[in-house]
Amino acid sequence: MQLDLRRVFTEEIKELPFSGTLDLSETEIAGSHPFVSPVSYHGTVKPFAGEAQVEAEVSFSFSIPCDRCAEMIHRDYRYHFSHGVVRTLNQEDNDDYIQAEDETIDVDELFRADILLELPTKFLCRPDCKGLCSQCGQNLNQGDCGCNKRRIDPRLEVLQQLIQSSESK
Repeated sequence: MQLDLRRVFTEEIKELPFSGTLDLSETEIAGSHPFVSPVSYHGTVKPFAGEAQVEAEVSFSFSIPCDRCAEMIHRDYRYHFSHGVVRTLNQEDNDDYIQAEDETIDVDELFRADILLELPTKFLCRPDCKGLCSQCGQNLNQGDCGCNKRRIDPRLEVLQQLIQSSESK
């Protein structure tokens, strides 16, 4: 959605409300398409000292496999974003403001970038997720698998066999 900010920059209006939905179903994260419903957003643009201030809230449902145990995680997210928008950028403003080309901004692209930057880098079903056994693949959150977790240096494996054979005598 393109927002025309001309009347905001000239302060003809005190507030420009907007709302809409954003389809991110084709967005791939970690090999899956986790956005199960369109992102819904609403907000306002207000004039502020010759600039514009965008305040918005986005909400969406998200479903992705846990990075440790591969169980599906279903979460609802809600984020609040705030951006300063200017007509032209100075060198020192590049990181602080968004430039409104032709006095318009594409809020869909803006919120898409905001959401992707705000999402966690690791998705866990719970903070203490134990993951999968590296030997048998058992989900360790559901119980211990009984595999021998003790690793022996392959160079010392012969010594381990000697110890076991002497214990069995």
